[in-house]
Amino acid sequence: MLQFDVTHALPFLPENWLSSRLDGLTEARNLLERGNGLGGAFTGWVDLPASYDPEELQRILQTARIIRGQSEVLIVIGIGGSYLGARAMLELLTSPNYNLLRKKTPQIFFTGNTLSSDALTELLDYVRDKDFSVNVISKSGDTTESSIAFFLFRRLLEEKYGREGARDRIFATTDRREGTLRALANQAGYATFSVPASIG
Repeated sequence: MLQFDVTHALPFLPENWLSSRLDGLTEARNLLERGNGLGGAFTGWVDLPASYDPEELQRILQTARIIRGQSEVLIVIGIGGSYLGARAMLELLTSPNYNLLRKKTPQIFFTGNTLSSDALTELLDYVRDKDFSVNVISKSGDTTESSIAFFLFRRLLEEKYGREGARDRIFATTDRREGTLRALANQAGYATFSVPASIG
């Protein structure tokens, strides 16, 4: 559970600010911990990072090594919460301008969150002559923007590397058991990672 120490903020808050809100804050925390408030079925993030699948983490770390070894660019396809977590962590741990930094790791671009044909075409043109991999993130696989982007980047990967070569460069982060993306990934043999059912 995330902890927040307000000690140094108190001088800037009105007197009794914290005590007047303590009951409401306590109730909100209890609702989150019990998972029985509004949206309670999707509060699995509350227990992260204390609860995670260590085997899946090892597969993720191994996949990261593979991507670093084979790709100049990683394309992350997703919309909303499906990609914002990855983007937030990248920016938190490195920089919002990650691609401008001198580094020995692939550039990372986020797409699938717009219907802009210009944005997609520019990125497709950019990676056309580069070695790249794709991580498509979608719990269902049915979101229009992400589906279009995935179709286009998958087609380019298959043109460049053939179907089998593309399979080794496509990674799907999706529902553990069901959904369009899960079915496609299983059929095509893509490496997959699971979005826990309790996380939106």
